[in-house]
Amino acid sequence: MKRALPSIVILIALSLSGLVLLQVSWFNNLLEVTQEQLFHKVLDVGRNVSVDLSKSVFKTAPATLQRPSYKLVFGTELLRFTKPLSIGDRYSGEDIYNKLKKEFDNKELKKLSFDFAIVSSNEELELQSNNFEKEFSDTVYNKRIFVPIVPENSVEVEGSGAFEHLIIVVTDYKKQARDSVKWIIAGAALFMLIIITAFYITVKALLHQNKLSEIKSDFINNMTHEFKTPLATISLAIDAVRNEKVQNDHEKMQYFSGIIKEENKRMNRHVETILQAALMEKQELQLNLKSLHAHDIIQHALENYDLQLAEKKGEIELLLNAENDKIRVDEVHFTNLISNLVDNAIKYSGEDLHIKITTHSTNKFLVIRVEDNGIGMSKETVKRIFEKFYRAHTGNVHNVKGFGLGMSYVKTVIDAHKAKIKVDSSLGKGSTFTVEVPLDTKE
Repeated sequence: MKRALPSIVILIALSLSGLVLLQVSWFNNLLEVTQEQLFHKVLDVGRNVSVDLSKSVFKTAPATLQRPSYKLVFGTELLRFTKPLSIGDRYSGEDIYNKLKKEFDNKELKKLSFDFAIVSSNEELELQSNNFEKEFSDTVYNKRIFVPIVPENSVEVEGSGAFEHLIIVVTDYKKQARDSVKWIIAGAALFMLIIITAFYITVKALLHQNKLSEIKSDFINNMTHEFKTPLATISLAIDAVRNEKVQNDHEKMQYFSGIIKEENKRMNRHVETILQAALMEKQELQLNLKSLHAHDIIQHALENYDLQLAEKKGEIELLLNAENDKIRVDEVHFTNLISNLVDNAIKYSGEDLHIKITTHSTNKFLVIRVEDNGIGMSKETVKRIFEKFYRAHTGNVHNVKGFGLGMSYVKTVIDAHKAKIKVDSSLGKGSTFTVEVPLDTKE
């Protein structure tokens, strides 16, 4: 798993990058297609309006209209010509706008922003919308469409100057095209975000699983060593007891039987630690709450550390100054909590160990401080000290034993009692654990 993990992460990253690139390409193609469709719809609108205008203008007889006329004089004869009818003579700007708006609505372009103008055959503006000239000059953001207005029986030639023209300017053309597909793009982006999140969770889970696998392997190795040592000691003690000289020496018999008993207790403690971890895994930590004096619990918990302190030439200084030490706790679990804190201080220390345990009380809490002058912890270790199976790095110190469950158990007991715990430590300067337990206010 450890070797395959980098390959899995790389393959997922590559596939994710490929999907992102494909999505970006798809977005660009979609915008191009949308802009092209929008252009054709606007062109259709212009043609429809052009046909409508053409029918109404070119079917009207010029003689029935009151129109200015032009005259030409050739000798004594007067020739009079009637000026051709124009769009501007029959319609207002509002009429043209309404016709265009109706056609845009039919094309499902109700929100389209546009300007327009009617241009005569000699390129003079007959009708125009308010912002036409301003928007017409902007060729960067706007799209201009020219549609000739010709009689039905005439050949339509776009761009020809022989007839009047309808000019439609779609303002902010690209933005309006984007707005028309924004929900599609938003949906695609949302699903892409979901895929990215799923990949992230997958990679995180794989890394966590890999880390958990390493931690459990380390736990099994530690457990093997922790049981091998007492078993080997018991085996040697039993061999010694079988010796006739030892059997005849009462003091030696007492000594070796004491070793067997102590190592048996040690193994029982290991078993109890593993069972506690199993209970915490199932979240089945049952509390038998009683009103107890914390000072009695602390003193009782310290009774089993004389030999370990002697090995390290250490001492424990007790300053039990709390005026009120009455708390409502589970005696067994709270005793184990204190024991684990003391045991942790002893493990991660050098020679001349000094542990200082102090108490004081506030209005609502009993505060217990366990302070040592050991090797201390880094900031990373302080952050992870309560993780299950986590063990602090000890540099060149290799005699630290355990399963990495003690401090995780401490945190579980703290949470179960609705208490608080704080850690202050720095490398080479020791550590301080501060526990705040609610006082028993019931009389």
